[in-house]
Amino acid sequence: MSGPDVAATLASMGIPSSGLNHTHRFTSRVDLGDPLGHLALDIMLWPDRRSYTGQPSAELHTVGSLPVLSRLTDVAVSCGARAARPGEFTMRAFLAGRLDLTQAEAVLGVIDAEGRGSLDHALRQLSGNLSRPLESMRSTLLDLLADVEAGLDFVDEDIEFVSDENLIARLEQIVAELAETARVMQQRGGGAARAKIALRGEPNAGKSQLLNCLTTSQTAIVADVAGTTRDVVSIDGFVGDRRVLWLDTAGIEAATDGVSQQSQDQATEAARHADVRLWCIDGSRSDYSDAVRRLRDEATTSGRTGVVDFFLATKCDLVDALTIDSNETLVCSAVTGDGIDGVIDAIRNALDGRDAEETGSVVGTAARCRQSLDRAQEAIVTAIELTRTRRGHEFVSAEMRLAAQCLGEVTGAVYTDDILDRVFGRFCIGK
Repeated sequence: MSGPDVAATLASMGIPSSGLNHTHRFTSRVDLGDPLGHLALDIMLWPDRRSYTGQPSAELHTVGSLPVLSRLTDVAVSCGARAARPGEFTMRAFLAGRLDLTQAEAVLGVIDAEGRGSLDHALRQLSGNLSRPLESMRSTLLDLLADVEAGLDFVDEDIEFVSDENLIARLEQIVAELAETARVMQQRGGGAARAKIALRGEPNAGKSQLLNCLTTSQTAIVADVAGTTRDVVSIDGFVGDRRVLWLDTAGIEAATDGVSQQSQDQATEAARHADVRLWCIDGSRSDYSDAVRRLRDEATTSGRTGVVDFFLATKCDLVDALTIDSNETLVCSAVTGDGIDGVIDAIRNALDGRDAEETGSVVGTAARCRQSLDRAQEAIVTAIELTRTRRGHEFVSAEMRLAAQCLGEVTGAVYTDDILDRVFGRFCIGK
């Protein structure tokens, strides 16, 4: 609960008013009526502005029963409260100056985190590691703008508050910092944070059966006939505590008609955008060396920067011994489960390594801020060119003011109702 009438609402719910005038934690009871009777509550109260929202606030902790919680909410509403709108608690914290917009979006990033990596990104952004450099750049820009406009006020007195050379040098530094900030923000902003794991290989290499084993499902159709999989099959799953998207693709073969060509194109495109690729080889074959070479060539010529490739010899249950180099190729059986733990461990280590190398912002921040950062950078570049060509400091100051406004839109120093609607409308809960 948050708002100026928190204490009055709690008192109306039957909580003794003697404990509602200072910050503390206490227990009380609320009558929920028949048949639930009196409910014990553990209450944390902030009657002043030292709360998350910057308003008087209270947290009511009790048993985790949905009918009980629903009835408790009804009692609170009948005593003057109302249900929070999506993101309203965090919006109130923003309006009270407790958070900037990038930190508010990081709250949603923490809520939506699907693994340790995305959680770490959100927590770093929540701590201010994104807003601090942006505020520093905006502060420097406003200081320079003040000098430029002061020079305009005293143009008849030939007083120079900042030289053109110094102005250009400092603006160029801001452009470089902006470019680096935009690069870092977009590092994770191009798509969802969920890692994609694609299975590739020749037809009948056991990809679909391996997918079912890795995901403990029977989603993919398995048959002895090669080419059973035609469309890309996607399955939500987990690797450890990380949520991932598994992709089963058609076997690599020459297309014989338009349908098979479309199937091959879809498979190639899915593998190109994957974070981890499992290249499957039929380990029961007596001669696998040519297949290994073909798959390695395919892996080398496809895939985006940073993709991790593993080569798997499947169907190891069908042979007594494999001569495949286990240092370069994983060995497993989707039927017996042999080697599956090793495959999962390899994927987990690859994704952990990717998270350790990545920086960036939560996905929503990158999507919202791309245009503002681009406009700020373009305005400063224009200001530099206007200064070099001596077109007039009144035009330079207009571009600098535009850049400062764009940077302010990112952190929320400058905002409109539609910006707030875009940010907080993504929350699915009151927090």
